[in-house]
Amino acid sequence: MIEIPDDFASRTIDREGEGSRTWLASLPVLVDELLERWSCTPTATAMHGQVGLVVPVLRHGDPGVLKISHPHPGLVHEPHALAWWGGRGAVLLHERDDSNFAMVLEKAEQTSLADLDDVDEAVAAAGRLVRRLAVPAPPRLPRLRDHAEQWWLDEIREAAAELAYPLPQRVVDAALSTVKELGPDQPDTLVHGDLHYANVLRAEREPWLAIDPKGYVGDPAYDAIKLLRGHFDDLLAADDLKTALLRRLDIFSETAELDRERVSRWAQARAVMSAQWGRQNGDPGWLVDITDQIAEALT
Repeated sequence: MIEIPDDFASRTIDREGEGSRTWLASLPVLVDELLERWSCTPTATAMHGQVGLVVPVLRHGDPGVLKISHPHPGLVHEPHALAWWGGRGAVLLHERDDSNFAMVLEKAEQTSLADLDDVDEAVAAAGRLVRRLAVPAPPRLPRLRDHAEQWWLDEIREAAAELAYPLPQRVVDAALSTVKELGPDQPDTLVHGDLHYANVLRAEREPWLAIDPKGYVGDPAYDAIKLLRGHFDDLLAADDLKTALLRRLDIFSETAELDRERVSRWAQARAVMSAQWGRQNGDPGWLVDITDQIAEALT
């Protein structure tokens, strides 16, 4: 029977509450049942990400991973997105059990874009991947235009009014303008939704493959912010943060084949939302500060 990593168990309980102990207790039995059902043989000890247990396996002689995630609304559409891409820029989905948030996936390497020393190369690779993932979306996936119209405007306004250390009003106003103007005007394009450098793994079938998508439908420019903000050490060490940021913006926009102004505006709006969320939820001060600087630099 598989052994659940202590770190994964403690993180899950901290994030999801005491009720998650029941799910964790049931996990070894569920893993065994799925391994048998899908004819998988474990090849190494279980690993984990933020929300999911990952067991390296052999399935019909081919390497793969069994991934089981803690049930959460934000993970519902992951298998739909992976199935729709069919391996185009993302790991292949071999098996799925949506009721248990379980999948067997193509195995990629553990090296990610976060491990690259050349930040320009990482940004360019991510941009090319965004272009590859941008395909006409299937029905019944969450539309970002609905998020914009139903929640984002109110969330930005309310946070700006409530926070003790708000962003400058001109920065907040720019984010509101973007949500008003670009929010309803989004294409029916499948986008990853959580594309940061650690969610892009080196692979053999393609140079880089995406994992852990949210499966949203909207503007591919939505995914730019975590790529502009990631590789924090490089930004923190830059002589001029704005110059380094705009360099990333240029590289990403070109390789993703997206309108630079639209990418900049979405990144600015999402930086505002991220900075507000970070203040409300206890993000480290350095992270809130750099997100503030990005929001102001792109205003």
